[in-house]
Amino acid sequence: MEKNIAITDRTKAFAIRIMKACDFLEEKSGVCKTLSKQLLRSGTSIGVNVREAQSAQSDKDFLHKLEIALKEERETEYWLEILIESGLVEKSLFETLLKENKEIGEILVTSTRKIKDKIKSHVIN
Repeated sequence: MEKNIAITDRTKAFAIRIMKACDFLEEKSGVCKTLSKQLLRSGTSIGVNVREAQSAQSDKDFLHKLEIALKEERETEYWLEILIESGLVEKSLFETLLKENKEIGEILVTSTRKIKDKIKSHVIN
């Protein structure tokens, strides 16, 4: 996916892809159906928290929202990995989702580091 797209747009597009993947999983039975609910919750929550961060009342509030988004990204990564590694889904169907999730995670890690540095510099000064 294009690197210069806004993180809010990128996480929204990712959420839509997650929704479609979960719709696919819902057509299967058993474990896939159950895991689709977990994946749907965490995968769509990333963008919600990034969006909420835009209305943060302070740098600490902004950081808090991004850290929640990062936790949700890590949970989403876990669900995608176990779906792929268990063989419940074909790797080729879900590996681009996993890659996009990891790239979003890298952006969130970088963003949280920057905001932490900003907060620290305000405390020091």
